[in-house]
Amino acid sequence: MVHVVDVHVGKRIRQRRWLTGMTQQKLAELVGIKFQQIQKYETGANRVSASRLWDIADALGVPVSFFFEGLKDEEVADGPAVDGLPADLMADKEAMELVRSYYAIPENQRRRLFELARVLSDVA
Repeated sequence: MVHVVDVHVGKRIRQRRWLTGMTQQKLAELVGIKFQQIQKYETGANRVSASRLWDIADALGVPVSFFFEGLKDEEVADGPAVDGLPADLMADKEAMELVRSYYAIPENQRRRLFELARVLSDVA
């Protein structure tokens, strides 16, 4: 049976990998396993051992604790959408793509885009 912690850790692996633009294949190569194993970790189908999680964290440039952040809030995130936002914003592929694109913009332009978005959301 799938455990909620394994699913959460898998989601966090997928989110971080996706934000960095890394493929499952590349992460698997860095960790020394097959990409199918990364798929199983990301879905929560297989548990990630402590040593493997250490290697994944190193490959993704985050501390091991990153994978457990928000775990207590998991029940809240599974609730209904509020104000048109997905219940789990970080699991929404479009939102993740927007975040990645946003941070690819130079900082001064990013600030201006942020202000524009804020104004547009106030008008809507």
